[in-house]
Amino acid sequence: MNYINEAFLTNWISPAGPNIDAFERALAAYAGVGYCAALSSGTAAIHLGLIILEVRRDDEVICSSFTFSGSCNPIAYLGATPVFVDSELGTWNMDPELLEVAVKSGIRRGKKPKAIILVHLYGMPARINEIMEIAQKYGIPVIEDAAEGLGSSFNQKKLGAYGDIGIYSFNGNKIITTSGGGALVSNNSNWVQRAKFLSTQAREDAPHYEHSVIGYNYRLSNICAGIGRGQLEVLAARVAQRRAVFDFYQKAFENYSGISFQQETTNSFSNRWLTCILFDLKGMDGREKIRLALEKENIESRPLWKPMHLQPVFKNCPAFINGISESLFQKGLCLPSGSNMSSDDLNRIVTIVKAQLDN
Repeated sequence: MNYINEAFLTNWISPAGPNIDAFERALAAYAGVGYCAALSSGTAAIHLGLIILEVRRDDEVICSSFTFSGSCNPIAYLGATPVFVDSELGTWNMDPELLEVAVKSGIRRGKKPKAIILVHLYGMPARINEIMEIAQKYGIPVIEDAAEGLGSSFNQKKLGAYGDIGIYSFNGNKIITTSGGGALVSNNSNWVQRAKFLSTQAREDAPHYEHSVIGYNYRLSNICAGIGRGQLEVLAARVAQRRAVFDFYQKAFENYSGISFQQETTNSFSNRWLTCILFDLKGMDGREKIRLALEKENIESRPLWKPMHLQPVFKNCPAFINGISESLFQKGLCLPSGSNMSSDDLNRIVTIVKAQLDN
C-alpha cells in the first residue's frame, strides 16, 4: 500500500514511473539476470519475445504441449505454426528426446524451428540442462516460460534465467500478483530495450508521435508495479506457504495406493504453485469422482491442463506425442492450493477426498 499510495501522491499513474523502474531492477536481481521489462501479461512477454527473435508468418516454433494456451497463442498471433512436443514422466515437462526428434524433423523439411518455448509446469523445473544443450546444438533460441515458476530453481539458479529470454506472469492466480501483469527478462540488454520500445506502441524518440514499426500497448502501469514491489518482498513466504500445502496433502495420502504427486527431481526446487494429484485407480474415473465430490461441497478443483495438441484450435498443428500428457490430463487434478488456506480448509478437503477413496 505504501508503494501504491506513493504513486498516487506523486501522480505517477500511467505506464511510467519510479515503481516500474524499481520493480524491474528488483525482479532482475532476484532472477539473477541483467535486464527486465515489466509488461501487461506473461502472454505479452512471449509475444514480444517471439518478435524480438524475428519469428514471422509460416515459421515454426516448438512449444510444450502440456501447458496453458497463453504459452502458444502468441505463435499464432504472428502467423507462425506451433509444433507441440509431449512431456516426460519425471517432471511432466517437455521431453528432451522428443524435442530433438521434432527439431530434426523440421530441419529435414527445410523448416528449422525459429524458437523453442519451454514451460515449467506448475512451478516444476523441466530437464533444463538437456533442453538447453539441444537448443544450443542446433542454434535455436529458447524462450523460457516461467509464468508458473517464479520462486523455483534448478541447481540453485532461478527459473527464467536459463533461456535466451525468460518470461514471468503476475496474473491474479500466480504465486505473487500485480493484479495482472508479466515480465520479460534477459541478459541481452538490446532485446529488453526492444521489448520496452515495442510495449509502448513503438513510439520513436521525437517531439511528435512517430512510428516506423507496429507497436503494442503492453507496458505495466506504475500502480501495478507498486503492487509487484510489495509482492516480491513476500515471495519467499508465499513459496513456503505453497510448499507447506503440498506437504500437507502428500502426507495425508501417503498410505493410499494409486495416488501420486508431481515430484521434485535431483537439484530441483519447486515453488509448488499448485498441488496436483494423480488418481491411478482401476474401476473408476478417479479424477471426475473426486472433482464432483468437491464441487458438491462448493470447493473448486480443476483437471490438469488439457494438452494443446488436443485443443480444437490447434488440431492441425504438428505434434510429437508419446501419450504422457494425455494420461496426466485424464488422471490429474489440481487441488485448492492458495497461500492463505487454513488447516481447517485443508482437513476439510482431505476428508472429502478420502471419503470417496474409501467407498
